[in-house]
Order: sequence, then structure tokens, then C-alpha cells
Amino acid sequence: MKHAVVLLSGGLDSATTLAIARSQDYETYALSFDYGQRHQHELEAARKIAKSLGSKEHRIVKIDNQIFGGSALTNDVHVPKSRSEEEIGTGIPATYVPARNTVFLAHALAWAETIPAGHIFIGANAIDYSGYPDCRPEFIALFETLANIGTKAGVEGARIQIHAPLIKLSKAEIIRKAVELQVDLTLTHSCYDPLPDGRACGECDSCKLRLKGFREAGFPDPIKYARDQSGP
Repeated sequence: MKHAVVLLSGGLDSATTLAIARSQDYETYALSFDYGQRHQHELEAARKIAKSLGSKEHRIVKIDNQIFGGSALTNDVHVPKSRSEEEIGTGIPATYVPARNTVFLAHALAWAETIPAGHIFIGANAIDYSGYPDCRPEFIALFETLANIGTKAGVEGARIQIHAPLIKLSKAEIIRKAVELQVDLTLTHSCYDPLPDGRACGECDSCKLRLKGFREAGFPDPIKYARDQSGP
């Protein structure tokens, strides 16, 4: 059986990515991170998703948040709310976490060599995303090159592949894929600034993109929001 490390944040994209890896007959090893993010709801979501989708193992790695400063997801910085689609699609927002995907993929690479697993999956998306530079195809391609020139496995010919199956999909297409693969979307958590009880705010960039995706996909969003989102 093929083995794959799958980065799992607890969100819609990473849950769908895990389901895609499973549908392609990989034995999956889910990897999540506690890096000092604003809340722990996403990690609880990741635990439930990994179990629901039958991961062989799920690890949560703690990273000292001293290296992840200056982000609205890790510091006392205002999370942007109620932005238009044009604003969301322009520039790099305050929720960008410095070099996060580089750090996460490096950890995934180390675990992949240890297992050993020749495949790493990441739910990066370059279409409906908030301007993060580490979600682009160029970044994924170059990291794969790095993985194969900077590891024992790569040098000895056991090529490591980085898969980003959502990279060119719209959020609506991702949701349709998740529904097709029977992902329990009630378990997913996307909000940057949820209420203490875990309900999504409905106003941050991530909530806005998620809600737009569900509208375009023609499905109701099954998670709970701070206020009713069923209106026009």
C-alpha cells in the first residue's frame, strides 16, 4: 500500500484533501500543528476528521509560536471582517502567518522519511484563497524539488512527491468534491475568529470564501454561524 502524510488543519480544504488521498488508495498519516493559533477549535476538528476518514495515525505537533509573530492568527492583531470579494483578493492579509506552509511541509517531509512515505498531500489552493504566497503552484513545485535534493530518500532515488490536488479548484468545486467523497462537512472548521462556543463568525475572509463556495456549489453549509446565513 502507498503511504502519504497529509497536512490536516481541520478546515474544509484539508479534510477534502485527506479524503482524496484516501480515495486514491493511500494509507494516510494526518499531521496537524499547535502553533499558538487564536483558538483550539480547528485542532479538535482535525482530530474528528482524521478519525472519520480512517487515518492510520494522526499527530499534532507543537511549534513554539515565538517564530510565528505578527499574524492575526497568532497575535493580538485584528482579524479583518466584512471585506468585499475584491478586498479579499487583493494583497496579503493580516491573517498571513510567516512561512507557515514552508514550516509545515518541512515537518511533513521529516515524518514522511521516517515512516517511510513517498507522498505528501497539502490542501493549498490558488483560486479562492486570501492572497497567501505559499498557496501557489510555484511554491509547491519548488518545495518538491527541495525535498528531493535535500533528503536521504531523494538522493537515494526514493522520490518524494508533493500533491496539491485542490490547487486549481474553486471553493465550489472543492465542496462538490467533498460531497462526492462523503466528507462529513459538519466536522470541518474554517473560521479565523470563532465564538467561544465554536460557532463561526461569518464575517472573516475564511468564512466569506466558505459561504460563497457553498452558495455556488448549491449546497447548504452545515456548520453553525454566529447568525443565520441562509438569507440572500
